[in-house]
Amino acid sequence: MSNTFSGCFADRLEDMLEFKAALGYSRNTYLGQAMSFDKYCSQHFPSETILTKDLAMQWVNARNASGFHGRACFIRGFAGYLTSIGEEAYVLPNKYAGGKASFLPYIFTDKELAEVFYEIDCTKTRDSFQSYLLSVIFRLIYTCGLRPNEGRELRRSSINLQTGEILITETKKNKDRIVVMSDDMRRLATDYAKLRNAAFPDSEYFFPNKTGRPYSASWLQGKFKDFFAAANNDVDPDTLPPVRVYDLRHRFASAALHRWLDEGKDLYSRLPYLRAYMGHKELAATAYYIHLLPENLVKSAGIDWDALGRMIPEVELWDE
Repeated sequence: MSNTFSGCFADRLEDMLEFKAALGYSRNTYLGQAMSFDKYCSQHFPSETILTKDLAMQWVNARNASGFHGRACFIRGFAGYLTSIGEEAYVLPNKYAGGKASFLPYIFTDKELAEVFYEIDCTKTRDSFQSYLLSVIFRLIYTCGLRPNEGRELRRSSINLQTGEILITETKKNKDRIVVMSDDMRRLATDYAKLRNAAFPDSEYFFPNKTGRPYSASWLQGKFKDFFAAANNDVDPDTLPPVRVYDLRHRFASAALHRWLDEGKDLYSRLPYLRAYMGHKELAATAYYIHLLPENLVKSAGIDWDALGRMIPEVELWDE
């Protein structure tokens, strides 16, 4: 039973949040609406186990009009999740929740990625250590496929610079895992560690701010957006795609799949390895990255789309 929810839909709400988080979305994006829906069900539909039209419409219209769109989007998404796992649910028509596009990960090309890292390396701050830190932390997140917080909050004791192994702890579902740096990344991290140990000998974190604590998620995200804008200084910033630090992790996964396709590997036999490396709970979250590959590549690679559709029914597939 979920520790967050108490109503009849508690377990299914928890499962949906876990699935969304595995795909890279923040749990907090959906948590507020999920808790509101759970509380409403407990008070007004305590024994209802099916998301009926009556339940969905009463909840959407129960509160002030200003929150209507958010509730409609949430309940439509929850219904979509329920039907994708084979349960009966009333799906709110799109007209109630229209107006906002779903967020898609931005997958950098090799050229774009090189240009972003060039800006990261060339941009100097008043704090020379911080400049060095930025070059290392973004490379580590990308080359090891880390979630941004796994890079920001990495402890010095969790990284073995002799073997290149990194112990990732305090992850979703408290499932620890080990990732291994490439030789180039290990050498860069080793050189960085010498300066870091001299500057912050008492901090337990590998990437400390001036107080010895991890940098905030918003600070790291702001820096990344600035570097992306600098790499595209001939483009109106308002027209640039909304990139996130998390997109480096997406790029890592799609690059691995791309490489396996180039090598003629069977993706389905390889997905469990990528799943374990990235710390996904469900294989569906890993298989999702197939959708981020170029359409002409996946169409010509003998993908079993029927099997993939059963694995991740929530995500619309490329047209065959």
